[in-house]
Amino acid sequence: MQSVTFQLRDFEPGDADAVNDVALAAFAEFRHAYDDWPAISLGVGDTASLATVGEMIVAVSEGEVVGAVTYVGPGRPKREYFPEHWPVVRMLVVSPAARGRGIGRALMEECVRRAERDGAELIALHTSAIMRVALPLYLRMGFAFDRAVEPICGVPYAVYVKPLTHPARREGG
Repeated sequence: MQSVTFQLRDFEPGDADAVNDVALAAFAEFRHAYDDWPAISLGVGDTASLATVGEMIVAVSEGEVVGAVTYVGPGRPKREYFPEHWPVVRMLVVSPAARGRGIGRALMEECVRRAERDGAELIALHTSAIMRVALPLYLRMGFAFDRAVEPICGVPYAVYVKPLTHPARREGG
């Protein structure tokens, strides 16, 4: 089997429809878990709007957007359960057809890199145990449970955080 490569780049306005389509495809497996799938799908189907509150990164393979994530840096508006000075990861999505190629990990590593660039002590995210692929990825990357937060449409959610090590600290400076 030949490996298909992908590249990460910053979101461009022309990516909006593709990002929204990938997000809806990625979340479709959870449609029966939420009490109000129509409401959830409206929000998920507008994932590209997160590019207005943070730095959206897309994964592109063979000219197609196959994944996306938004890094919301320190000082940017966030949900009430995140302190404003914390950088957070929002809406990591990978097309079901492109899973298993390291795209999600690469997108997450880019968010961590940007948090380190910003001098943050940690990076946080908000997820649910129903995310049976994403949550184990986050745990393998060093994220740990911080606290439970309000469920969304009947689905339990929690905040996870990862402490960061900055290059200056690793070099003893």
